[in-house]
Amino acid sequence: MTNTTPGTIDMKLEAVIIAVADAERSKRFYGGLGWRLDADFVVGEAFRVVQFTPPGSPCSIHFGKGLTTAAPGSAKGLYLVVSDIVAAHAELVARGVEASEVFHRTGPGQPPVSCRHPDGRSYSSYVTFSDPDGNSFILQEITQRLPGRVDAGDTIFTSSGELAAALRRAAAAHGEHEKRTGGQHDVNWPDWYAEYMVAEQAGKPLPT
Repeated sequence: MTNTTPGTIDMKLEAVIIAVADAERSKRFYGGLGWRLDADFVVGEAFRVVQFTPPGSPCSIHFGKGLTTAAPGSAKGLYLVVSDIVAAHAELVARGVEASEVFHRTGPGQPPVSCRHPDGRSYSSYVTFSDPDGNSFILQEITQRLPGRVDAGDTIFTSSGELAAALRRAAAAHGEHEKRTGGQHDVNWPDWYAEYMVAEQAGKPLPT
């Protein structure tokens, strides 16, 4: 019988290996994306590992020589989560990346539709791009997590930009909250912001 109870040992995805044909070319490409170069270890002629980490990501990528028997370009659909898909697309283009236009889907498995989701629905807006070998990435805009996706009450912001985006969403929602309460200034707005931001990340109902 399969044991389906939740595990108790933390197992954090640390790195994903992608296959490339030319490590130097890939190093230039990922450096050009603004990703952090963490390591470049060469052991003779048969082994090399290069590690890059996307901004704010707890998981890195490895490529080089002697790491995998997979064909160069065989990694497809690696997800990169962003809080602002339009800003992320603009940065990719500014860095010379041939990225797709922003598009959205109205639901799982539905065909792509041009532009960001009109209601800004979390999990629904995307941009795609590939590295020189054809390893492909999908940027997905996520602003509110689905229930159960993260531990209840856990709130982690991995960059100042991510925190700033969350604060802007909380500020917009709080503005609507103050309208509903007669336009009176809410002196307890820091508590309201905190409740909103934690609920948004944990996939809980948002305060109104």
